[in-house]
Amino acid sequence: MGGVVHELEQKDLFWQVQDEAAKAAQQLMDEAHLHAGQIVVVGCSTSEVVGKRMGSWSTPEIAQAIFNGLSSVFSPQGIYIAAQCCEHLNRALIVEYEAVPGAEIVNVKPQPKAGSSFATAAYNSFRHPVALEEIKADAGLDIGGTLIGMHLKKVAVPVRLDQNHIGSAIVLAARVRPKFIGGERAVYDNDLKDGYPDFT
Repeated sequence: MGGVVHELEQKDLFWQVQDEAAKAAQQLMDEAHLHAGQIVVVGCSTSEVVGKRMGSWSTPEIAQAIFNGLSSVFSPQGIYIAAQCCEHLNRALIVEYEAVPGAEIVNVKPQPKAGSSFATAAYNSFRHPVALEEIKADAGLDIGGTLIGMHLKKVAVPVRLDQNHIGSAIVLAARVRPKFIGGERAVYDNDLKDGYPDFT
């Protein structure tokens, strides 16, 4: 009986985190004014999502649920996910090739214990996955304290989401804006204060 109960709890958690991930993605997309062709870097500790210490409880099924939730919002809008790997792969990224056609690709295939369950789910879900050592993303979601700042364009701006947890993991979000340069005589384009232009 205990096994059946545990299985039902896992199914409930699967659907819960998929829904929470979709809500977080939608809120970030709205707040950051994301558009087709842009990239969102996502770091995710499934251990934290299920209430365990980071790196101790990698959970591929939960990773797939979170990826499904994010992708259900971003993909129809032409927004790409860059899945950040864990520290064992130096926080490399898994992304669709079409998002970064001119980038320098590296050779690694993430695994749940060497790359992260989330990056593995992304690798297995993308049509043409490639690995990169670095990227400059337009926004980011940090699920469980994975530290994604190194892969964001300058200047990163925190975004407060109503959906600030996925499972037990804290969710932090960011958008980016162009740097203000110049001095007291500089004139700025007010349309760029909140993000990058959409020329599509």
